[in-house]
Amino acid sequence: MRLSPIFARYMGRQYLQWFLGVILVMATMIVLFDLMELIRRTASKPDATFDIVVTMSLLRLPDLLQRTFPFAILFAAILAFWRFNRNHELVVARAAGVSAWQFMLPVLGLAFAIGVLALAVFNPFAAAMLQRFEFLESRYISGKSSFADLSETGLWLRQSTDTGHYIIHAPEIAQNAIELRRVIVFVFEGQDRFAMRIDAGAARLERGSWLLADARLARPGGQPQRVAEHRIPTDLTPENFSDSFAPPQTLSFWSLPGFIDVLEKAGFPALRHKVYWNMRLVDPILFCGMILLAATMSLRPTRRGGTSMLVVGGILIGFAIFVVSDVVFALGASARVPVELAAWAPATIACLLGAAAVFHLEDG
Repeated sequence: MRLSPIFARYMGRQYLQWFLGVILVMATMIVLFDLMELIRRTASKPDATFDIVVTMSLLRLPDLLQRTFPFAILFAAILAFWRFNRNHELVVARAAGVSAWQFMLPVLGLAFAIGVLALAVFNPFAAAMLQRFEFLESRYISGKSSFADLSETGLWLRQSTDTGHYIIHAPEIAQNAIELRRVIVFVFEGQDRFAMRIDAGAARLERGSWLLADARLARPGGQPQRVAEHRIPTDLTPENFSDSFAPPQTLSFWSLPGFIDVLEKAGFPALRHKVYWNMRLVDPILFCGMILLAATMSLRPTRRGGTSMLVVGGILIGFAIFVVSDVVFALGASARVPVELAAWAPATIACLLGAAAVFHLEDG
């Protein structure tokens, strides 16, 4: 029997309502717990006022919420199917000749659409908010002093010092990733008072300082001075230099491929960014897998019992998928497994487990 459009819209609407309700509950819990954690971290920071802490919590909310989307998809589907089952709506639909795969189609389609919207629209918004959060966190909490950005124009690096800060620009980067070519350094004292410009043929990162070779120092109102070597302090090391670049979570899905290309051309590792981009790419499929896992409870009539065990089992499987995602992300970022395997494994496992369970409960 063909699925009625009216019934399909009804199921989709019910599922969407449950999804929005679950997201609202999760957002409230995330804000409360994150706010308490930020208050604890800023207890000894007099500059971090309460309004700043609240702003930071709200800025991080979209990224944290984005991570819970698979759970929201799963829990909303479990609740929706449980309601359909309790009211015997699925029993009537199956008695009318509608198969389990047919009445799951509206929910699967809606979950896939949510995944596409989360990828194309919500992810760039969450990345922009997280980037702003990290700036405030470094300013009021962590005190991180180094920020690097890599673009088609080269490397831009901002480094704080005891007396001010300086900005390094280098259009060329050696393949060993710790030597810059044709370097320009702008040195500032205090917040924004320009103190000196340094032009150097090369800059090599050593422990505790940048070593500028063949440097030309120009101060306002003074004559340029050329020196063979000049050092400027830094807290970067050759080991953590690449960590100063933007983490993948602060870059939108659309800008990540270009950033990955620039990183690789400059000789920096981009595995973390590659794995993260591919994992976001398969999110719509992962969401469909969560629907299949949740559907395993809807095919068992309430009168036969065991529904609560199926719900608990579905939740445990959802958490297992989350753990697997973290593990394979770490393995992919460390080059232990191929990027494609690390990205596709959680979604594939969820879909295969869910489909197998539905086939078993539907056909025996």
